[in-house]
Amino acid sequence: MSGARSVAERDTPGPAVVWAGVAIVAVAVGAGVLTAGVGPGVAGPWLLPTAVVVAWECVFLARRTALNRAPEAEPAAPSAPASRPRGLGVANAVTLSRGLLYAGVAGFLLTGRLPGAWAWAPALLYGAGAALDAVDGAVARGPGRRTLLGEKLDMGIDTLGFLVAPLVGVAWGRIPVWYLALSAARYLFKLGRWRRERRDLPVFDLPESRVRRPLAGLQMAFIAVALAPVLPPFVVSVLAAVVVTPSLAVFARDYLVVAGRIRSDEAGPSGDAADALDDD
Repeated sequence: MSGARSVAERDTPGPAVVWAGVAIVAVAVGAGVLTAGVGPGVAGPWLLPTAVVVAWECVFLARRTALNRAPEAEPAAPSAPASRPRGLGVANAVTLSRGLLYAGVAGFLLTGRLPGAWAWAPALLYGAGAALDAVDGAVARGPGRRTLLGEKLDMGIDTLGFLVAPLVGVAWGRIPVWYLALSAARYLFKLGRWRRERRDLPVFDLPESRVRRPLAGLQMAFIAVALAPVLPPFVVSVLAAVVVTPSLAVFARDYLVVAGRIRSDEAGPSGDAADALDDD
């Protein structure tokens, strides 16, 4: 019995494989809807970036399935026998659903502005994904539901949404191009941390912040409104300047904390070169 059970467990598809199947079906349905509603001349250009983003999401998930455990749990020893993969869970499934919605938004990067009610598609898809951000967080906060995989997925999907949706907004003439500085700031921040680690310079941990999550929510609300064909572009530009300034300031402050330029009582060095603050 134990041998048969172990064979069955080995034959069970992993979470990444199952989700890849779900994603393929979702993309096919989306392409079919666009073909029926607008025409194959729109569905084709939509399909290419959507498929690229979905493929990235599947690879992102596949490379991190080993993190599907509680934050306090120890990783399995390399010599330990392989066990059946733990299910994704509701919170992670919701997060990945957000990723599919954002992939659908990315598809409109090459379609050009659509006529009539179809012009609302990017705003509705992104708005639905942003709304689900609160749902997966609430579910994950339940007892025994937090996982390291969930934390990585949430951050990765958030970053993806902040990249593809503004790009579509710029391509459609709804969002000013300089708003992309916020998208670039996320990657520049990660690049800065990586460079410090490569140079054996101290990298300090960021303390908890009461403003990061509200500012992220503000950006999500702005992007959804900006994508909707309601406000004139000059009004969107004014709103963009208002909402992007504090977020860029927080990114700059956070990097100064990571680099040790701003001291924080709650931030400790995560590297071995804690005494090299003045060497950078």
